[in-house]
Amino acid sequence: MSIKLRELIRQIRACKTKQEERTVVARECALIRTAFKEDDNQFRHRNVAKLLFIHMMGYPTHFGQMECLKLIASNRFPEKRVGYLGLTLLLDETTEVLMLVTNSIKHDMTNNSSQYVNGLALCALGDIGSEDMCQGLSSSVEQLLGSSTAYLRKKAALAALRVIRKVDETEDKFNSRIKDLFEERDHGVLITACATLTALLEKHPEYVSSFRKLVPGLVRTLKQMCMSGYANAAEYDVSGITDPFLQVKILRLLRVFGAGSPELSEEMNDILAQVVTNTEGTKNPGNSILYEAVMTIMCIESEGGLRVLGINVLGRFLLNRDANIKYVALTTLKAVVSRDVKAVQRHKATILECLKDPDPSIRKRALAVTHAIVNEENIKGMTKELLNFLLVADAEFKEDLVQKICSVVEKYSPDARWQVDTHIKVMCLAGNVVDAPTRASFCTVVQNTAGLQAYAVHKLFFSMKENITQEALVQCGVWCLGEYGDLLVGGNAQGPEGQPIVVQSKEVIDLIADVIKRPPGDDARKGLTSTQELCAIALVKLSSRVPDQAERIRQLLRKMDRSISVELQQRTCEFLALLEPGWQGVRAGILDKMPANKNARRPVGDTTFDDAPRSAPPPRWTI
Repeated sequence: MSIKLRELIRQIRACKTKQEERTVVARECALIRTAFKEDDNQFRHRNVAKLLFIHMMGYPTHFGQMECLKLIASNRFPEKRVGYLGLTLLLDETTEVLMLVTNSIKHDMTNNSSQYVNGLALCALGDIGSEDMCQGLSSSVEQLLGSSTAYLRKKAALAALRVIRKVDETEDKFNSRIKDLFEERDHGVLITACATLTALLEKHPEYVSSFRKLVPGLVRTLKQMCMSGYANAAEYDVSGITDPFLQVKILRLLRVFGAGSPELSEEMNDILAQVVTNTEGTKNPGNSILYEAVMTIMCIESEGGLRVLGINVLGRFLLNRDANIKYVALTTLKAVVSRDVKAVQRHKATILECLKDPDPSIRKRALAVTHAIVNEENIKGMTKELLNFLLVADAEFKEDLVQKICSVVEKYSPDARWQVDTHIKVMCLAGNVVDAPTRASFCTVVQNTAGLQAYAVHKLFFSMKENITQEALVQCGVWCLGEYGDLLVGGNAQGPEGQPIVVQSKEVIDLIADVIKRPPGDDARKGLTSTQELCAIALVKLSSRVPDQAERIRQLLRKMDRSISVELQQRTCEFLALLEPGWQGVRAGILDKMPANKNARRPVGDTTFDDAPRSAPPPRWTI
């Protein structure tokens, strides 16, 4: 005896374990299969209804597909209803048996006297119709678009939407019918008409000109709903807002009409300003309308004041406690920042505050917006804020943050000295996540800016002593010590009070020796130049810059020639050979400083240091 659906649900809910649930489902599926084999017409619709529930729980129910087709062919409405429901849930457009039901759907569309049966057929086509089905039934859909019943026109518009998306050759036959739908007062018809026309114009922009006459009517309808003067407003009220669903659809359609058209955009400016001003944003229906209005403002050829008004709405979204609303606001700000960057910059404080949000997705989007609003005018202030955030950022968030900071510093730096200072600060705070291109870029700036070399090597020397665990700082510092160590020990920099800063050559070699003692980092495993290799290069170059430490340098190199790294062994042996007396005549030329890289991009901003003569007074340096 077949049990009812309610009894099956009660049995499944009573199961205490997953195994008990599977046993109940397997037993019931076996009984349903037996009933299908016996061609039980009396309880077929009940069995299919139970299969739908089992399908929603995630169990396989493909054996019930053909029974859905049999129910659709029935003359009884309850059986048809279950059959069409099963058709849309158990099948999709790629199912082969779907073609077998095409004639039944066509018959129910055109020959059945019940509008509810017609609606079931239209819904099935709009939900799972394949390309062949849509092409074969497009004429029937067009006929029902002109029905005298609003219920059928609404369903037919949804089916037409599916046909437009699936078939390229039949889209023009709906044009005149769609225009007629906008004369309706029924909200359901208007919503589906807006959705269908939006899909048509997005797929075929050449039709925009033929539908421009609809814009005044859409603006008028939107204004009536916005000003609460729409007929039967209480019937469509959602949280105090008149039909937010229809308002959203109209705003999306206006966005399509206004894009690239100053004339149509001019017609929309007033109503968009009214929507943004009059819509209450304390609940989700109002927020959805405000969001769509802002997106429409940014997509059409709107006025500057209207764009500012829209961006201010997004700024208010950032103050909302709901993380979803914040995320939407940040994503939208990132998309529209190119349209009006100054208006977005007015909300800089709020955007920076979002960097402290506990939600990592909010922080990531806030960082993207912050990166987008940095320019030459605010680079120093924004970089300071980002460096402050770097102090407290999570480990998994630091890599992206460091990349953003370094990219804006390289792009908008006002002068080479500020760029060097900022890179050193970043490497002191998060040197283990600074990538190789950024390290190379820093070294290139120092290499090409003669007047900054003494300043940079002094600052790197003292920074390394305090932050020897930061890999990028150590690598850049070791490279600069090898190239400009003579400037470090020659007293070519001045302290805050003008006194020369003199570093003993022994201190330089001691620092490199401390670096060599550190365990190897990840660079060697990644195929990059390791810190040990850079130390070997720095030591051999320092042999000509601080000759009094030559013997100490040889001792350190001899320890490194027994390294397990073949590359380091080879380099060290070559360097030791270079220090032999036989190379005395050419050693100075081989170990000379790296020349300026003429092919590299010159430092941005003030380039005073680039052309500074060697005899110029040394730059003041503060610790």
